[in-house]
Amino acid sequence: MILVTGATGFLGSELILQLTSQGKKLRALKRQHAVIPKHLADNELIEWFIADINDPADLEDAFSGIKQVFHCAALVSFLPSDQAEMLRVNIEGTSNIANLCQLYGVRLVHVSSVAALGEPKKNALITEKDFWEYDKHSGHYAISKYEGEMEVWRSITEGLDAVIVNPSVIIGPSAGFQGSGSIFKLVRKGMNFYTSGGVGIVDVSDVADVMIKLMDSEVTAERFIISSENYTYRKLFKEIAEAFGLKAPQKEAKPWMLGLARRIAGVASAITGKSFGLTKDVVRSSMISSFYDNEKVTLATGIRFKPVGQSIKEVCLKLKNH
Repeated sequence: MILVTGATGFLGSELILQLTSQGKKLRALKRQHAVIPKHLADNELIEWFIADINDPADLEDAFSGIKQVFHCAALVSFLPSDQAEMLRVNIEGTSNIANLCQLYGVRLVHVSSVAALGEPKKNALITEKDFWEYDKHSGHYAISKYEGEMEVWRSITEGLDAVIVNPSVIIGPSAGFQGSGSIFKLVRKGMNFYTSGGVGIVDVSDVADVMIKLMDSEVTAERFIISSENYTYRKLFKEIAEAFGLKAPQKEAKPWMLGLARRIAGVASAITGKSFGLTKDVVRSSMISSFYDNEKVTLATGIRFKPVGQSIKEVCLKLKNH
Protein backbone atom coordinates (compact mmCIF):
# COMPACT_ATOMS: atom_id res chain seq x y z
CA MET A 1 0.00 0.00 0.00
CA ILE A 2 1.05 3.60 -0.63
CA LEU A 3 1.27 6.38 1.98
CA VAL A 4 1.11 10.04 0.95
CA THR A 5 1.96 12.79 3.45
CA GLY A 6 0.77 16.34 2.88
CA ALA A 7 -2.24 14.79 1.17
CA THR A 8 -4.48 17.86 1.33
CA GLY A 9 -1.84 20.19 -0.07
CA PHE A 10 -1.31 21.52 -3.59
CA LEU A 11 1.17 18.85 -4.72
CA GLY A 12 -0.09 16.04 -2.49
CA SER A 13 -3.66 16.26 -3.75
CA GLU A 14 -2.51 16.26 -7.40
CA LEU A 15 -0.32 13.23 -6.71
CA ILE A 16 -3.25 11.38 -5.11
CA LEU A 17 -5.48 12.25 -8.06
CA GLN A 18 -2.98 10.69 -10.47
CA LEU A 19 -2.33 7.61 -8.31
CA THR A 20 -6.02 6.83 -7.87
CA SER A 21 -6.70 7.45 -11.57
CA GLN A 22 -4.31 4.52 -12.10
CA GLY A 23 -6.47 2.40 -9.78
CA LYS A 24 -4.00 2.47 -6.88
CA LYS A 25 -5.28 2.34 -3.31
CA LEU A 26 -3.50 4.56 -0.82
CA ARG A 27 -3.46 5.96 2.68
CA ALA A 28 -3.58 9.75 2.78
CA LEU A 29 -2.11 11.50 5.81
CA LYS A 30 -3.74 14.70 7.03
CA ARG A 31 -3.67 16.88 10.11
CA GLN A 32 -6.67 16.96 12.44
CA HIS A 33 -8.22 20.13 11.04
CA ALA A 34 -7.01 19.94 7.44
CA VAL A 35 -9.82 20.14 4.89
CA ILE A 36 -10.07 17.34 2.34
CA PRO A 37 -10.13 18.79 -1.21
CA LYS A 38 -13.53 18.41 -2.86
CA HIS A 39 -12.15 16.48 -5.82
CA LEU A 40 -10.81 13.80 -3.45
CA ALA A 41 -13.63 13.68 -0.88
CA ASP A 42 -15.63 10.75 -2.28
CA ASN A 43 -12.76 8.70 -3.70
CA GLU A 44 -13.12 5.13 -2.41
CA LEU A 45 -9.47 4.33 -3.17
CA ILE A 46 -8.34 6.76 -0.46
CA GLU A 47 -8.06 5.87 3.22
CA TRP A 48 -7.77 9.12 5.15
CA PHE A 49 -5.56 8.89 8.23
CA ILE A 50 -5.15 11.64 10.82
CA ALA A 51 -1.61 11.96 12.13
CA ASP A 52 1.08 14.54 12.87
CA ILE A 53 4.44 13.86 11.22
CA ASN A 54 6.08 15.36 14.30
CA ASP A 55 4.46 12.72 16.52
CA PRO A 56 6.42 9.47 15.93
CA ALA A 57 3.84 7.32 17.75
CA ASP A 58 0.98 8.66 15.61
CA LEU A 59 3.08 8.33 12.51
CA GLU A 60 4.13 4.75 13.17
CA ASP A 61 0.48 3.63 13.18
CA ALA A 62 0.11 5.06 9.68
CA PHE A 63 2.91 2.79 8.40
CA SER A 64 0.98 -0.46 8.89
CA GLY A 65 1.05 -2.38 5.60
CA ILE A 66 2.85 0.41 3.74
CA LYS A 67 5.42 -0.38 1.02
CA GLN A 68 5.87 3.05 -0.59
CA VAL A 69 5.85 6.58 0.84
CA PHE A 70 5.56 9.90 -0.99
CA HIS A 71 6.59 12.60 1.48
CA CYS A 72 4.97 15.86 0.32
CA ALA A 73 4.21 17.40 3.72
CA ALA A 74 6.02 20.67 4.40
CA LEU A 75 5.36 24.10 5.84
CA VAL A 76 6.05 27.09 3.61
CA SER A 77 5.99 30.48 5.30
CA PHE A 78 7.96 33.71 5.30
CA LEU A 79 6.46 35.01 8.53
CA PRO A 80 8.94 35.30 11.41
CA SER A 81 6.32 33.89 13.76
CA ASP A 82 6.24 30.63 11.76
CA GLN A 83 9.99 30.03 11.60
CA ALA A 84 10.29 27.66 14.56
CA GLU A 85 7.31 25.57 13.44
CA MET A 86 8.60 25.44 9.86
CA LEU A 87 11.99 24.16 10.97
CA ARG A 88 10.28 21.60 13.20
CA VAL A 89 7.99 20.29 10.45
CA ASN A 90 10.42 20.39 7.54
CA ILE A 91 13.42 18.97 9.39
CA GLU A 92 12.20 16.91 12.35
CA GLY A 93 9.08 15.74 10.53
CA THR A 94 11.14 14.60 7.56
CA SER A 95 13.57 12.85 9.88
CA ASN A 96 10.67 10.93 11.43
CA ILE A 97 9.44 9.85 8.00
CA ALA A 98 12.91 8.77 6.86
CA ASN A 99 13.55 6.84 10.08
CA LEU A 100 10.28 4.90 9.84
CA CYS A 101 10.83 4.14 6.15
CA GLN A 102 14.25 2.76 7.03
CA LEU A 103 12.88 0.80 9.99
CA TYR A 104 10.13 -0.89 7.98
CA GLY A 105 12.00 -1.27 4.68
CA VAL A 106 9.72 1.16 2.85
CA ARG A 107 10.72 2.93 -0.38
CA LEU A 108 10.58 6.73 -0.15
CA VAL A 109 10.20 9.56 -2.63
CA HIS A 110 10.99 12.76 -0.74
CA VAL A 111 9.95 16.19 -2.00
CA SER A 112 12.77 18.63 -1.37
CA SER A 113 13.11 21.90 -3.29
CA VAL A 114 15.46 23.79 -5.58
CA ALA A 115 15.92 25.98 -2.49
CA ALA A 116 18.19 23.17 -1.26
CA LEU A 117 20.46 23.60 -4.31
CA GLY A 118 21.64 27.11 -3.52
CA GLU A 119 22.34 30.03 -5.82
CA PRO A 120 23.81 29.66 -9.31
CA LYS A 121 27.48 29.82 -10.14
CA LYS A 122 28.31 32.54 -12.65
CA ASN A 123 26.69 31.89 -16.06
CA ALA A 124 25.93 28.26 -15.15
CA LEU A 125 22.77 26.20 -14.87
CA ILE A 126 22.10 24.71 -11.45
CA THR A 127 22.33 20.91 -11.46
CA GLU A 128 21.80 18.05 -9.03
CA LYS A 129 25.48 18.30 -8.10
CA ASP A 130 24.94 21.71 -6.51
CA PHE A 131 24.19 22.14 -2.82
CA TRP A 132 22.99 25.09 -0.79
CA GLU A 133 25.64 26.92 1.21
CA TYR A 134 24.86 28.86 4.35
CA ASP A 135 25.20 32.62 4.45
CA LYS A 136 23.97 35.19 6.93
CA HIS A 137 21.09 36.22 4.67
CA SER A 138 19.72 32.70 4.21
CA GLY A 139 15.97 32.39 4.58
CA HIS A 140 14.54 29.90 7.04
CA TYR A 141 12.60 28.09 4.31
CA ALA A 142 15.79 27.33 2.37
CA ILE A 143 17.48 26.21 5.58
CA SER A 144 14.57 23.94 6.46
CA LYS A 145 14.44 22.27 3.03
CA TYR A 146 18.19 21.76 2.91
CA GLU A 147 18.36 20.31 6.43
CA GLY A 148 15.29 18.16 5.76
CA GLU A 149 16.92 16.75 2.63
CA MET A 150 20.07 16.05 4.63
CA GLU A 151 17.99 13.88 6.98
CA VAL A 152 16.98 11.75 4.01
CA TRP A 153 20.58 11.51 2.78
CA ARG A 154 21.60 10.43 6.27
CA SER A 155 19.08 7.60 6.16
CA ILE A 156 20.18 6.66 2.64
CA THR A 157 23.74 6.15 3.90
CA GLU A 158 22.23 3.85 6.54
CA GLY A 159 20.41 1.75 3.96
CA LEU A 160 17.19 3.59 3.12
CA ASP A 161 15.82 3.03 -0.39
CA ALA A 162 14.93 6.58 -1.41
CA VAL A 163 14.79 9.09 -4.24
CA ILE A 164 14.79 12.86 -3.73
CA VAL A 165 13.08 15.35 -6.04
CA ASN A 166 13.86 19.08 -6.15
CA PRO A 167 11.01 20.89 -7.92
CA SER A 168 11.40 24.47 -9.06
CA VAL A 169 8.46 26.89 -8.74
CA ILE A 170 5.34 24.72 -9.05
CA ILE A 171 2.28 26.27 -10.66
CA GLY A 172 -1.19 24.94 -11.38
CA PRO A 173 -4.86 25.96 -11.24
CA SER A 174 -5.55 24.24 -7.92
CA ALA A 175 -3.07 26.46 -6.04
CA GLY A 176 -5.55 29.32 -6.03
CA PHE A 177 -3.85 32.45 -4.68
CA GLN A 178 -1.70 30.53 -2.20
CA GLY A 179 1.97 29.60 -2.66
CA SER A 180 2.96 30.20 -6.27
CA GLY A 181 -0.55 31.54 -6.79
CA SER A 182 0.53 34.66 -4.91
CA ILE A 183 2.63 35.59 -7.95
CA PHE A 184 -0.49 35.52 -10.11
CA LYS A 185 -2.35 37.54 -7.47
CA LEU A 186 0.33 40.25 -7.51
CA VAL A 187 0.20 40.57 -11.29
CA ARG A 188 -3.59 40.50 -11.35
CA LYS A 189 -3.71 43.42 -8.91
CA GLY A 190 -1.61 45.41 -11.34
CA MET A 191 2.17 45.68 -11.61
CA ASN A 192 4.13 48.18 -13.63
CA PHE A 193 7.56 46.72 -12.93
CA TYR A 194 9.55 43.55 -13.45
CA THR A 195 12.81 42.41 -11.90
CA SER A 196 15.92 41.41 -13.81
CA GLY A 197 16.28 37.85 -12.50
CA GLY A 198 14.68 34.58 -13.41
CA VAL A 199 13.65 31.16 -12.17
CA GLY A 200 12.65 27.64 -13.19
CA ILE A 201 8.95 26.80 -13.42
CA VAL A 202 7.03 23.51 -13.68
CA ASP A 203 3.40 22.40 -13.77
CA VAL A 204 2.14 20.51 -10.71
CA SER A 205 0.86 17.68 -12.90
CA ASP A 206 4.37 17.08 -14.24
CA VAL A 207 5.88 17.00 -10.75
CA ALA A 208 3.38 14.34 -9.65
CA ASP A 209 3.95 12.36 -12.86
CA VAL A 210 7.72 12.34 -12.37
CA MET A 211 7.36 11.30 -8.73
CA ILE A 212 5.26 8.28 -9.69
CA LYS A 213 7.66 7.31 -12.48
CA LEU A 214 10.63 7.50 -10.12
CA MET A 215 8.84 5.52 -7.40
CA ASP A 216 8.14 2.73 -9.89
CA SER A 217 11.71 2.73 -11.21
CA GLU A 218 14.82 0.96 -9.94
CA VAL A 219 16.56 4.27 -9.25
CA THR A 220 17.71 4.81 -5.67
CA ALA A 221 19.99 7.18 -3.73
CA GLU A 222 19.61 9.90 -6.40
CA ARG A 223 18.18 13.42 -6.54
CA PHE A 224 16.37 14.96 -9.50
CA ILE A 225 15.59 18.55 -10.40
CA ILE A 226 12.02 18.80 -11.72
CA SER A 227 11.73 21.95 -13.81
CA SER A 228 10.11 22.51 -17.18
CA GLU A 229 11.50 25.83 -18.41
CA ASN A 230 13.66 28.70 -17.22
CA TYR A 231 11.82 32.02 -17.29
CA THR A 232 13.02 35.54 -16.71
CA TYR A 233 10.72 37.39 -14.33
CA ARG A 234 10.02 39.85 -17.13
CA LYS A 235 8.71 37.06 -19.36
CA LEU A 236 6.79 35.44 -16.50
CA PHE A 237 5.01 38.64 -15.47
CA LYS A 238 4.33 39.54 -19.11
CA GLU A 239 2.67 36.20 -19.89
CA ILE A 240 0.61 36.26 -16.70
CA ALA A 241 -0.54 39.82 -17.37
CA GLU A 242 -1.49 39.01 -20.95
CA ALA A 243 -3.39 35.89 -19.87
CA PHE A 244 -5.41 38.10 -17.51
CA GLY A 245 -5.97 40.61 -20.31
CA LEU A 246 -3.80 43.20 -18.59
CA LYS A 247 -0.93 45.40 -19.71
CA ALA A 248 2.45 43.78 -19.16
CA PRO A 249 4.90 45.44 -16.74
CA GLN A 250 7.06 47.95 -18.61
CA LYS A 251 9.64 49.12 -16.08
CA GLU A 252 12.67 47.26 -14.77
CA ALA A 253 12.85 47.66 -11.00
CA LYS A 254 16.23 48.58 -9.55
CA PRO A 255 17.43 47.87 -5.99
CA TRP A 256 17.59 51.59 -5.27
CA MET A 257 13.94 52.11 -6.11
CA LEU A 258 12.88 52.18 -2.47
CA GLY A 259 9.29 53.05 -3.29
CA LEU A 260 8.90 49.60 -4.85
CA ALA A 261 10.96 47.72 -2.27
CA ARG A 262 8.05 46.15 -0.40
CA ARG A 263 6.41 44.80 -3.54
CA ILE A 264 9.75 43.58 -4.89
CA ALA A 265 10.33 41.77 -1.61
CA GLY A 266 6.91 40.14 -1.83
CA VAL A 267 7.61 38.80 -5.31
CA ALA A 268 11.11 37.67 -4.31
CA SER A 269 9.84 35.83 -1.24
CA ALA A 270 7.11 34.06 -3.18
CA ILE A 271 9.54 32.88 -5.83
CA THR A 272 12.97 32.45 -4.27
CA GLY A 273 12.39 31.11 -0.79
CA LYS A 274 14.11 34.08 0.83
CA SER A 275 12.67 35.59 3.98
CA PHE A 276 9.95 38.21 3.40
CA GLY A 277 11.03 41.68 4.42
CA LEU A 278 12.66 44.89 3.30
CA THR A 279 16.21 43.58 3.31
CA LYS A 280 18.94 44.19 0.77
CA ASP A 281 19.35 40.45 0.27
CA VAL A 282 15.71 39.84 -0.58
CA VAL A 283 15.79 42.63 -3.15
CA ARG A 284 19.10 41.26 -4.48
CA SER A 285 17.56 37.79 -4.82
CA SER A 286 14.88 39.11 -7.13
CA MET A 287 17.67 40.22 -9.47
CA ILE A 288 19.32 36.78 -9.61
CA SER A 289 18.67 34.32 -12.43
CA SER A 290 18.39 30.85 -10.89
CA PHE A 291 18.10 28.60 -13.93
CA TYR A 292 18.02 24.81 -13.77
CA ASP A 293 19.19 21.87 -15.87
CA ASN A 294 16.44 19.23 -16.29
CA GLU A 295 18.45 16.80 -18.44
CA LYS A 296 18.86 14.18 -15.70
CA VAL A 297 15.16 13.76 -14.96
CA THR A 298 14.25 13.87 -18.65
CA LEU A 299 16.64 11.03 -19.44
CA ALA A 300 15.61 9.00 -16.39
CA THR A 301 11.83 9.22 -16.86
CA GLY A 302 11.20 10.25 -20.46
CA ILE A 303 8.98 13.08 -19.20
CA ARG A 304 7.74 15.56 -21.79
CA PHE A 305 7.05 18.67 -19.79
CA LYS A 306 3.95 20.77 -20.33
CA PRO A 307 4.96 24.16 -21.78
CA VAL A 308 4.97 26.81 -19.06
CA GLY A 309 3.02 29.18 -21.29
CA GLN A 310 0.18 26.65 -21.42
CA SER A 311 0.25 26.22 -17.64
CA ILE A 312 0.10 29.99 -17.13
CA LYS A 313 -2.99 30.25 -19.35
CA GLU A 314 -4.69 27.41 -17.46
CA VAL A 315 -3.98 29.02 -14.10
CA CYS A 316 -5.20 32.45 -15.19
CA LEU A 317 -8.37 30.99 -16.71
CA LYS A 318 -9.19 29.33 -13.39
CA LEU A 319 -8.34 32.43 -11.33
CA LYS A 320 -10.44 34.75 -13.49
CA ASN A 321 -13.47 33.06 -11.95
CA HIS A 322 -12.00 32.92 -8.45
